[in-house]
Order: sequence, then structure tokens, then C-alpha cells
Amino acid sequence: MPLTYSEYLKIDPLLKLQNTKSEDHDEMLFIIVHQVYELWFKQILFEMKLLQSRLEEGSGPPALKTLKRILTILKVMVSQVDVIETMTPLEFNSFRSRLESSSGFQSSQFREFEFRLGKRNSRFLEQFEVGSEARNRLEGLMNSKSLFDSFLIYLKNCSYKIEDSAFTQNGRVATDPHPETQKVLLKIYNSDPGTTQICEMLVDLDEGIQEWRYRHVKMVERTIGAKMGTGGSMGAEYLRKTLFTPIFPDLWDIRSQF
Repeated sequence: MPLTYSEYLKIDPLLKLQNTKSEDHDEMLFIIVHQVYELWFKQILFEMKLLQSRLEEGSGPPALKTLKRILTILKVMVSQVDVIETMTPLEFNSFRSRLESSSGFQSSQFREFEFRLGKRNSRFLEQFEVGSEARNRLEGLMNSKSLFDSFLIYLKNCSYKIEDSAFTQNGRVATDPHPETQKVLLKIYNSDPGTTQICEMLVDLDEGIQEWRYRHVKMVERTIGAKMGTGGSMGAEYLRKTLFTPIFPDLWDIRSQF
């Protein structure tokens, strides 16, 4: 018998994964939106691994294509906030207690996304059981190359002088500016249009992540106000602290030097 659409995509088991804890109509929407987020995180992580490989091997145009796909997925993720915002605070609160201690802060894929970008903090590991697959994966990323590290390797392979101190593996925090790297970036913007495209698309990615964080904050404020989040998280108060912190500060700092 030939392979069917349903068999190939595992539609039957997929549609059985939405198990509500209440009789409230809106809980189904909540579950589906967040499951879709996790699927998009899986795809973004899949693309980020490829992106880092392409940068490290010096494949500029393919890296740009992969970056464009990641950006497009991110736009879809931002637009999904519109869907969940069709739910009023009363509708969410009708089943919120059913979430018990579960929280979006426990998404290992989102943490992996942050870790690959270079935003790492060992305290985030505490959210996952020691020896679990998620914990092991995140621990393995603590000292791995960030996306910006891979970009610096790309620049180094293009004969740009990148200091060893610029890499996060040397104990440097990824979100700290690096003046010598900024000098190289300024040179690129003034003389290398091809590499400038990659720089600008990384800025697009950074901006897209900040946009997603902003929409997420406003969605939480709109839904639960200033209340504590599920699972004991600080809710909107914590999320606001994550706003406007660039992932690639060097690419932003040079704007005032043109």
C-alpha cells in the first residue's frame, strides 16, 4: 500500500496530543498554540545548527538563505501572539489552575535557543532534572560556540583579524561588547557589501527576537496583569527585564560610529 499523507505526517498520533485538563473551550487553543511554538522552536534549532556550520565553513550565500528562513519562522511565531490574544483574561483564568506548576519557563527548547544565541546562565539548568535529556543537552551548550562565535569564525576565515578574546569560549559573556571586533565590523560595512548583508541579517534576527519578547510581555500583561506567573515565575515583571537587551551588542554599538 502506498504511503499516505496521514501516515507520512503521523497525523493520527499528532491529533491525539491535545489533552485538556478541563471542560473549558479555550484550553484547547492554549495547548495548540504552545505545541506549535515548540514545533517552531524545533525547526529553528534545526536551522541554527546548519547556519553555524555554514558560517564556520565559509559558505556565505547559503548562510544568508538559512538566516532568512529563521527570520521568516520568527515572524510566524510573533504573529501567533495575535491568536492567543483572542482569549480574554476571564477565559484564561477559567482553566489556569489546571496548569498547576507548569510554565513556559520550563521550555528546554527555548532555553536551547537562548544558549545557542549566547545568552547563557547556569541557573536556568536548575529548571531541569539532573541527568535528563534536556539538562544534558543544555549543559553541553554552556561552553559551546554561540551563533556569534560562528560568525566570528566566518570573519576570521575571510582574513579579518579577530582576537581570541572576542569568543565566548574564553569565558567572555556573549552579550558584552568587544571594541576590537567593532573596529573590524566598521571596516566590513565600509568595504565589504557581501559580509555586510550577513551583519544586517543578524541585526534583523536580534531585532526579531526583541520583538517576540515584547509581544510576549504584552500578551502576559494583557492576560494576567501583574500577577505571578504559573510555576512560581515572576510573570510580566521578569519578562520586562529581558526587553531591549541585544544578543549581538557589537552590531548595534557601531551604529553611532558611522
